[in-house]
Amino acid sequence: MLSLEIISPEKTIVKDEVDVVEATGAEGEFGIMPGHTQFLTALAIGEIRYKKGNETVYLASSGGFAEVVEDRVTLLVDTAERSHEIDIERAKRAMERAESALKTLSYDQAEYKLMEMALLRAIARIGVAGKKL
Repeated sequence: MLSLEIISPEKTIVKDEVDVVEATGAEGEFGIMPGHTQFLTALAIGEIRYKKGNETVYLASSGGFAEVVEDRVTLLVDTAERSHEIDIERAKRAMERAESALKTLSYDQAEYKLMEMALLRAIARIGVAGKKL
């Protein structure tokens, strides 16, 4: 088993013993099972999922860092929401706002990157919300 902690600046989101952890890293998707080598990476905006027995829990994350040390997985995230906590209509509106803003902005404008990140967060939230149990 893995000892998993998912922590945001506001609270501990998950503290549990799990079988597998999968997340979106800066270099792509990765999975962690018991006995994994020590590991440290940046987390990208995307999905975090973990399995415990026959249950899979899905979360949308806005990025952070992951550390694996001796079957302990610690994810320090900016934000993370479980699939059942996501308001899909709100996420769709956020996606539409970001898409609309990106059409009017130039790539070299500072606000462009902010809207691009907002779009990625909305897409991740919509994808995870569709996986409600």
